[in-house]
Amino acid sequence: MSFVFSCKKEKKEEDKIAVITEKQSEWIYLFDGTSTEGWRGYNGKTLPPGWVVIDSTLTFKTELGLEQDYEGGKDIMYAAEEFDNFELYLEWKLPEGGNSGIFYHVKEGYDGPPVVSPEYQLIDDEGYARIHDLTAYNSQFGAKHPELLQDWQKTGADYAMHVADESQKKLNPIGEWNSSKIIFTPEKVEHWLNGVKLLEFRPWSEDWKKRKNSGKWDNAPDYGKYKTGFIALQDHASPIWFKNIKIKKL
Repeated sequence: MSFVFSCKKEKKEEDKIAVITEKQSEWIYLFDGTSTEGWRGYNGKTLPPGWVVIDSTLTFKTELGLEQDYEGGKDIMYAAEEFDNFELYLEWKLPEGGNSGIFYHVKEGYDGPPVVSPEYQLIDDEGYARIHDLTAYNSQFGAKHPELLQDWQKTGADYAMHVADESQKKLNPIGEWNSSKIIFTPEKVEHWLNGVKLLEFRPWSEDWKKRKNSGKWDNAPDYGKYKTGFIALQDHASPIWFKNIKIKKL
């Protein structure tokens, strides 16, 4: 009888492994820690200088980028495939005062991804305003305290559109790894940070249109209108590190 029990146990383990393997195979790795294949600069043909692979991470080294004779933006995108509905996962870390972002439904031909593509904001919530003067920039939007980082500018926000729930946010200290997840469908968009959902909204709804037309994007007619596009990462002149970038089609 022990032999029969063992067979049943082994069968269950095999079934469990098969399910895990099947689920894992649904993921498409945009960056696997070894190669930048598929990546290039926005509106460009090659990967901008400064973006390199170090210790299995996709890294932007500011000093390396400044040493190169290069014209054009340094935001980068995975140009091998466009995605419409998806679950995107990646891990990242920033230095003190760092700033970056994750874009989706990116289309080229614009000054840069922000004017056309929604952004999951990545920033040093605690130290950015201490290091950078935000007063002039934030004053144009009527901020009560323009010297401070606004809620719509903080990590996890749908930048300048939907704010993250600060009561749910568990942001690791500067220099430590965080994980972010974006789930996009026409019915609902979700932003997650370190395994916790920070916000959700319905794209192209009346509320979405009101927000789009009454804030930073009122003079960006093509912002958020595309329903498919590339995934992109922002260079904001500070070092940044990414790893385990993967996407699942929904």
